[in-house]
Amino acid sequence: MRYIDRAISETLGRRAGNSKCLLLTGARQVGKSTLLKRQFPQYGQVSLDNPMERLGAREDPQLFFMNHPCPVIVDEVQKEPALLEAIKERVDASGARGQFVLSGSQRLGLMKGISESLAGRVSILELPGLSLREIHGVGFNEHFVPNDEYVRAREGELCPYGSLWRLIHKGSFPELYDIDREWQDFYSSYVDTYLGRDINEFINADSVTFFKFMTVIAARTGQILNYAHIATEVGVSEPTVKNWISILERTGIVYLLEPYSSSALSRVIKSPKIYFRDTGLACYLTRWISAEALMGSAVAGNMFETFVVSEILKSYANAGMDYRFSIFYYRGKDKQAGGEREIDLIIEENGVLYPVEIKLTGSPRAAMGEANQVLDRIPGKRRGCGVILCLVDRKTYLRDNLLALPITYL
Repeated sequence: MRYIDRAISETLGRRAGNSKCLLLTGARQVGKSTLLKRQFPQYGQVSLDNPMERLGAREDPQLFFMNHPCPVIVDEVQKEPALLEAIKERVDASGARGQFVLSGSQRLGLMKGISESLAGRVSILELPGLSLREIHGVGFNEHFVPNDEYVRAREGELCPYGSLWRLIHKGSFPELYDIDREWQDFYSSYVDTYLGRDINEFINADSVTFFKFMTVIAARTGQILNYAHIATEVGVSEPTVKNWISILERTGIVYLLEPYSSSALSRVIKSPKIYFRDTGLACYLTRWISAEALMGSAVAGNMFETFVVSEILKSYANAGMDYRFSIFYYRGKDKQAGGEREIDLIIEENGVLYPVEIKLTGSPRAAMGEANQVLDRIPGKRRGCGVILCLVDRKTYLRDNLLALPITYL
């Protein structure tokens, strides 16, 4: 079995050394437990997936920690929120660092417990699925921001990524890379586990209906979220759809990309776009059973965009950065242009707005960046160089402020 080194490891070790408590979140089976066990071999480890351990944590937290003394890794800590209060008491009574390393697969549910019990005492990191860099052994670990400094630094560690569509179809779960696991068997088991163990307590519906809902969402990856249309197709109410999407988000299945907000931009669409975190899972749910069929399909563009957005988010997470307030999209009516304009991603850093287009083409054109000028209207911000991430084989300037980049620059 081959272990793939995780890009977040250095940040993880550093945070554990200077924080009283560390929390690692991420979807089920992205490798949290394996990483923590490898990173902290001197720590004890207990999982609250075990009903006996969960019962002990609930009935007598003090006795629980007598049986599992510090330093300790507690997996799936969200399953017993009462334990967080006991951890708070212990970290408050000690000046020691890194005594508790927690993990959980329900980020938003966990955050509620953290905010109530461990606010100011915990450092939170997110472990995504395997990135292109990790799969290909690239040591570069800077977050993606398309400025000159990033591009120059990234060029020092470029490597070919091989068959991109096989990677998109395969997905990013470590088990698909460290053993010879059949793709369809893995995702079938993953969905069964997810429906049977992770969300039963959150939904008031049968698993068949929720599975249908997941397939409908997967078919819309990369699109603007329309709750009413989804409700009609699934046959449930609009409030139910909103609740179920929040469940998918908190358990790391989807990501909601918010629109860029500025009073200078009028007639802007304010609904988020929805993206599956893992393209392999999206392919399984929408019945694309081969990379070749996916590549020639009508959904290839949306799946390619989903893949690129996911890789960019991974670059932030692996560098220990919160991307929620840095990455947006734009779509709105432009009176000057006489029609609708869209920018796939807007990355904001240090007062600079970097427009990013994601195009499934090997022949990018300067016209693809025409919407970028809308960012010039935003007061107090400066527009950076625009980038088109596409299938070109080398870096290509289309204008002095518009650059086409291969996917190898992610």
